[in-house]
Amino acid sequence: MAISDLLGGFADAITPVNLLFALLGVLLGTAVGVLPGIGPAMTVALLLPATYVLEPTSALIMFAGIYYGGMYGGSTTSILLNTPGESASIMTALEGNKMAKAGRGSAALATAAIGSFVAGTIATLLLALVAPTLVEVAINVTTADYFALAVLAFVAVASVLGSSPLRGLAALCLGLYLGLVGTDVLSGQERFTLGIPQLSDGIDVVVVAVALFAVGEALYVASRLRKGSVQVIDHKGSWMTREDLRRSWKPWLRGTAFGFPFGVMPAGGAEIPTFLSYATEKKLTKHPEEFGHGAIEGVAGPEAANNASAAGVLVPLLTLGIPTSATAAIILAAFQGYGIQPGPTLLTTEGPLVWALIASLFIGNAMLLVLNLPLVGLWVKLLRIPRPYLYAGILTFASLGSFAVNADPLDLVILLALGLLGFAMRRFGWPVAPAVIGLILGPIAETNLRRALAISDGDLSVLVDSWFSRVVLGLALLALVGPVVLRAVRGRRPTPAEVQREQEEDREVQRAAGTGDWGASS
Repeated sequence: MAISDLLGGFADAITPVNLLFALLGVLLGTAVGVLPGIGPAMTVALLLPATYVLEPTSALIMFAGIYYGGMYGGSTTSILLNTPGESASIMTALEGNKMAKAGRGSAALATAAIGSFVAGTIATLLLALVAPTLVEVAINVTTADYFALAVLAFVAVASVLGSSPLRGLAALCLGLYLGLVGTDVLSGQERFTLGIPQLSDGIDVVVVAVALFAVGEALYVASRLRKGSVQVIDHKGSWMTREDLRRSWKPWLRGTAFGFPFGVMPAGGAEIPTFLSYATEKKLTKHPEEFGHGAIEGVAGPEAANNASAAGVLVPLLTLGIPTSATAAIILAAFQGYGIQPGPTLLTTEGPLVWALIASLFIGNAMLLVLNLPLVGLWVKLLRIPRPYLYAGILTFASLGSFAVNADPLDLVILLALGLLGFAMRRFGWPVAPAVIGLILGPIAETNLRRALAISDGDLSVLVDSWFSRVVLGLALLALVGPVVLRAVRGRRPTPAEVQREQEEDREVQRAAGTGDWGASS
């Protein structure tokens, strides 16, 4: 059944118009994603307003291209500039940049691109096979169960992301508060609108996402710029040899096996599977002396895990309406912008759109593989854009896109205020992703909680009535307490964000000594 539906999706996705938007999406996504300090979440947030002028299927196909393109673009920055756009690309930068410095940048870029294609294709096929099965289970999920799922997403995201669970929970509460602004759906009463009529419909998710990701990131990176030109390593050299292929294909498959399950899990993310993939390849390699000096397995495995995780994220998003990452939360906002709510009924009510979207992931993957390798020279030229021009352009584009959503000047004020808030959050180590997920998922959690309590006449035991909600809330408790217990038992280990921060500090020391290259990612 899934295969026949997928074939129908291909029939819709390969129309000339949709192919054009898929191509435009992967080009835009790669172009923006390749720029330093701009990861997939910021890429999709920045370009989200541009999709609202399109028909839903074409827009979401373009959006899928932007999403995957942003994932691909991060590897180019990591390898040639030693600047991972997100924490999931740290491992790629670690080995890939060493390969580039040794004159093997082309081989590193090739194994990253092909590995991303292999992982993305396999993971998308698994998405097509798993989604209908999960929908059959999700149809029987009650309002109390949905609330439990939301709690699990909240706790997992807040606990896993950021330098501490407390900061993650604080960022989550900030997002939940922003989600309360507007008119209460059940009572019709306005809340936290400060007497401003435009806020009666709430704060637009697009404005918040662009402000916290694009504006906040641009201000943060700009504040850390140093004078001097950007030093990009020459990517020329031999492409992958037969020996490189022999050493890469198993890491591609193992990375896929790590990435997809973690993507499906609430807040599994791409950081953990990329670190696991790197550790596994380091243990299994026949060339241990190359690790830390440019091992191709250290690029192939983590990059495959990163992209497989991206496809896995779409499983709970499409079938349950639960975003498990910042990028997934923005994709959910894209659906909601068209009045479409992902969940168990999505495959029934919007089946053709969903299958066309899944089919477009295969097409976008193939386009990216064909385009990325020959166009590396073009992406390198983008890396040489003077930083003041680049981030001024991002701020301008973010302002125009946010204003275009509602054509309301108040949105620009909100954009500035929340952009400064996003800058402050980064400055003091608060993760941004929990705030965005809290904003989008908070109203859904509140509505399901109040409906469950209304059905039970206020009896709180309804929240743990089913085995499903008991298991999910138990997992949420484990996600909240587990990290604290583990740190107490085996000592605190640095988070991916802290590892990246240490690398940035090392690069700044090198720059001061006149031997390092430019790095300004967050």
